Amino acid sequence: MSFSVAVAGASGYAGGEALRLLLGHPEARIGTLTAHANAGSALGEHHPHLRALADRVLQPTSAETLAGHDVVVLGLPHGASGEIAAQLDPGTIVLDLGADHRLTDAGAWAQFYGGDHAGSWPYGLPELLHAGETTATAQRAALVGATRIAVPGCNVTAVTLGLQPGIAAGVIEPGDLVAVLANGYSGAGKTLKPHLLASEALGSAQPYAVGGTHRHIPEIEQNLQVAGAGAVTISFTPTLVPMARGILATATARLVPGTSAAAVRAAWEAAYADEPFVHLLPVLPGGALQWPTTAATLGSNTALVQVVVDERAGRVVTVTAIDNLVKGTAGGALQSLNLALGLPETLGLTMNGVSP
Repeated sequence: MSFSVAVAGASGYAGGEALRLLLGHPEARIGTLTAHANAGSALGEHHPHLRALADRVLQPTSAETLAGHDVVVLGLPHGASGEIAAQLDPGTIVLDLGADHRLTDAGAWAQFYGGDHAGSWPYGLPELLHAGETTATAQRAALVGATRIAVPGCNVTAVTLGLQPGIAAGVIEPGDLVAVLANGYSGAGKTLKPHLLASEALGSAQPYAVGGTHRHIPEIEQNLQVAGAGAVTISFTPTLVPMARGILATATARLVPGTSAAAVRAAWEAAYADEPFVHLLPVLPGGALQWPTTAATLGSNTALVQVVVDERAGRVVTVTAIDNLVKGTAGGALQSLNLALGLPETLGLTMNGVSP
């Protein structure tokens, strides 16, 4: 099933990564590429690694320039995609890499983003568990045939995949969650800001959006509620570390009293046993655990997860590693697109990283 695809925001990191993956998809035909401030320039000026498209000239971003394609990928800042998407043909599959259509609660949108809520679309995390499920059947069913897909935030993907098996199985409590993340700088986008300069960032780790202000918080809460949680309380602290790509998310939760370590591991094993891209790392001979690293996910659509019970603290500890631009953004989008088109979910995607 060959399909044509246009990419808006092609000069940005998310748009560029979408193009890199689409170039490896056997059914994708890349059409119009657009940008805002960079319109009129060649794609190779912004993504010199994309040699097959280096001479393509970026067009202005508008519904008119994006029309006529089977698929449109919107790699735009929040607040920008809703208006354009509303003007596109209802039969066109639109993948929003931004935040505009992720949240179902208009009040949460107003609190964390401001402005008018553009409405919610089918959510592009195929592995999202629904209450009562041990495997993600309902979420995949919602994506089959979808013409509008909201791609999750990268931090949200990492934290959700780390915690949701425990929520769905009822072995962790949702009221005292803590997540601390190490984030690569590509997650901050290409906008030039002093704290993103190499002279400020190299050799330094710096937190941001501390104290419950990060815009991904309501999306994490939303996902865990879908998985079966009631009220969710999470303390979420991301930290920029000197690497270009990757997220290492350490998330902890109180263990439900009386739950054994074996029951905890069984919940994560059941959730991810058959997942092509989410892998629970093994217990090694002798009982040691293999831990996720961001290097092991570089360039892949894989999430690596490990879980352990801290008996002394009475908490479950999960560590999840993803490439923020692949599984956290463009790879998750392509995975969802495959489902929407009725193609094999893994088509054009790799689970193998690049390390060292």
